[in-house]
Amino acid sequence: MITKETKTLQDGTQNQSPVRHFNVYSIERSKGKTIPYSRRDFYKVTLLTNHCILHYANRSIEITQPALIFSNPLVPYAFEHLSEVREGYFCIFTEEFLKSGDRMDNVHDVPMFKIGGTPVFFLNDKQVLYVESLFQRMLEEIETEYVYKYDLLRNHVNLLIHEALKMQPEISAFIHQNAASRIASLFLELLERQFPIDSPGQVLKLRNASDYAVNLSVHVNHLNYAVREITGKPTTVHITNRIVNEAKALLLHTDWSISEIAYSLGFQYPTYFNNFFKKKTGATPLSLRK
Repeated sequence: MITKETKTLQDGTQNQSPVRHFNVYSIERSKGKTIPYSRRDFYKVTLLTNHCILHYANRSIEITQPALIFSNPLVPYAFEHLSEVREGYFCIFTEEFLKSGDRMDNVHDVPMFKIGGTPVFFLNDKQVLYVESLFQRMLEEIETEYVYKYDLLRNHVNLLIHEALKMQPEISAFIHQNAASRIASLFLELLERQFPIDSPGQVLKLRNASDYAVNLSVHVNHLNYAVREITGKPTTVHITNRIVNEAKALLLHTDWSISEIAYSLGFQYPTYFNNFFKKKTGATPLSLRK
């Protein structure tokens, strides 16, 4: 929901370029250690053609042929490269970027991005050529001055998603790998269903780990263990980050008073909200609006 982006991202093979919730990169043929991609607040779609192992959440997947890989920022992952030469492409984007289209796509409904879903899709020669062409078009388009280029780029991301969707039967699109991934997925889906806050009269109902544990019918310790095991972050961090993001969106995109925003997010007093927001962001709610 937040539309301002001032930071830039870079890969070891390219110079920095402006980002508007999206960027695309080429992994040039190279030897030696790859500069690690450390940002984990972006969704990522990667085309890799080299031999490697993807360590994703609690499992490892050996990649022995060209593959399209989908990474969720809520799930820890890393690539262990087994060949000297590496090449391919990847694009990164936020949930807000994908939602910006007319269809208002929800990235949480995309099977490949779901916790416990299938993140790797092996490609045949024809599919490799098609996916490569999509990435090459994105690399060209992002450098243009076309006013609607991000709409075109979003369409290309959707084409990548649909190419993967065609490769897996609908009935097996989302298979939970174990109890921990099932609980973590249910928690994250329940968390997202609390938002957005549409009116000042709508009050956030679930604000802490215990609230979510009750609704999921699990012990809070079990919930915390599952979420940390699968995502690498405590339950409270996910809840806090989501409340902060919603607070920013309401401050930037509504004319509600700060008191109304505070109450809608479940804070008993505006001062509690002010203190919470400043502690988490380093800024006051009022300063964000200026």
